Amino acid sequence: MSADWIFHSGRIFDGLQLHPTATAVAVTDGRITAVGSDAEVRAAAGTAAEAVDLGGRLLTPGFTDAHVHAVYGGVERLGCDLSEVSGLDAVLERIRSCAASTDKPWITGGGWHKADFPTGYPTRDLLDVVVPDRPVYLINADHHSAWVNTRALELAGLDAATPDPADGRMERDADGFPSGTLHEGAMDLVGRCLPPLTDADLCAGLLEAQRYLHSVGVTGWQEAILGDYAGYPDASSAYRSLAAHGQLTGRATGALWVPRSTTADNTAELVADFEERRRINREAGFASTSAKIMVDGVPENRTAAMLDPYLRPCRCEHAAGPGGRAPAQDEDSRGLLYLPEEVLTKVSAALDAAGFDLHMHVIGDRAVRQGLDAIEHLRAGNPRTPGGFRGRHHMAHLQIIHPQDITRFAALEVTVNAQALWACNDDQMLQMTLPLIGAERAGWQYPFHSLLAGGARMAMGSDWPVSTPDPWQAIHVAVNRTHPAYPDAPPLVPAEAVTLQTALSAYTAGSAWLNRHDDGGAILPGKAADLVVLDRNPFGLDPGDLHTVGTALSMVGGRIVHSRERSGAAA
Repeated sequence: MSADWIFHSGRIFDGLQLHPTATAVAVTDGRITAVGSDAEVRAAAGTAAEAVDLGGRLLTPGFTDAHVHAVYGGVERLGCDLSEVSGLDAVLERIRSCAASTDKPWITGGGWHKADFPTGYPTRDLLDVVVPDRPVYLINADHHSAWVNTRALELAGLDAATPDPADGRMERDADGFPSGTLHEGAMDLVGRCLPPLTDADLCAGLLEAQRYLHSVGVTGWQEAILGDYAGYPDASSAYRSLAAHGQLTGRATGALWVPRSTTADNTAELVADFEERRRINREAGFASTSAKIMVDGVPENRTAAMLDPYLRPCRCEHAAGPGGRAPAQDEDSRGLLYLPEEVLTKVSAALDAAGFDLHMHVIGDRAVRQGLDAIEHLRAGNPRTPGGFRGRHHMAHLQIIHPQDITRFAALEVTVNAQALWACNDDQMLQMTLPLIGAERAGWQYPFHSLLAGGARMAMGSDWPVSTPDPWQAIHVAVNRTHPAYPDAPPLVPAEAVTLQTALSAYTAGSAWLNRHDDGGAILPGKAADLVVLDRNPFGLDPGDLHTVGTALSMVGGRIVHSRERSGAAA
């Protein structure tokens, strides 16, 4: 017997734990065929066509990103990419440079951060200075707001008399004219005027995204929105095209987008449409077994749904001091629920009955509770049958959870789909979120340890391009509850930290299970050879250095898809 690959002289994380004795792994015909000591694997596998000396580094299962917008991220990387630019002057210079480098009729892209602007909301006049002659539409990093210039507003026919849509709002000048930032559904008021992305655009974006994801060790992912959203069309065609041409190297799945216009009356029509789209995608080699429901928004623009009202921060210098005024509740603002409770309950049950895994975006404590209520209803109404479907339902983001709801996750078999990079005190948290939610609710944020202690499953994802897809940045925050870029900030609710083993398992085995890739997420004989060689052994590092871990090699099904060191790796 001979193997195709032998990885030797390292440490092995098997998906659940750092293996106590194994130092080597053999791969044959795309599958793991032996795990053990160097001598044991050599004896079992014989010679190998290729050998990788780990040199004490760690071999792990490939990372699976349980919540990513790969096509958005790739398209934006190929457009006016602001994701790695910091500071107002640098942002404007990048936009000016982007406009000068293209003759396209619209300047599009995204990745700007609210913390780079004094109020969090950039204005059209800033864009008018750098791009006065063409419309500009730039989505922010969290994809819940867009920044536009005056020309874009004119083309869309928006003015002071234009009402806010039911599912969004526009920031406005004193005279009521839109000031340049559009939130949630208001993004579509300009987004519908954008030149449509072509299939070639989507395929190019997906190829760039795939290359980038593999470079940080991501071998599988869930595309978190397949449908028309924020100016982007359904990207299913790009996945089908790449699969047909043998170019889809990642273990990709997708979540079909439940529009915010869904009603109780059109639920049956939506489910039938989803079933047909699932069939078409499956036959093309692209699984789309999840349904994405955006239950609420985000707290920074007061669209996350809260049980109690947001605070109205006082702008005075000493708000809580003598003569100052403490923040008051804004009785009119508890955020947005994008589907009425009865619609959320009905559509969730119908999709579960049709064999879809629910992928819920929930940020605020009211959204969490209503999402859990909907799943409790469907668990009771669609009981498990022997050998039948059991939905792997999950909630992404989970920023603020009322303590009374923590144990419901395990009881209802709802998986925690964590974007752990956000569980820290960065500028956005300190300057924009905490003043709106107050001290008590600040202590309810990202309660990973409590959820796990209550018996919940955990998966992890990045929400890229909202934030970096590098798993080690998120793992660093999950373990430390601090961000490496903010070393002096206090940890965010440090009692909710998790161990390195827990975080790494969530990002490998946990997310693979969530994506129904039961053949992966583990280093065991017979499993698919989706493997990552790290550039060091993180279990030997100080926890404060976890963010420095990088990816030396990524493999999917026994094929190298990224390598720093070897020629001939797939691009």
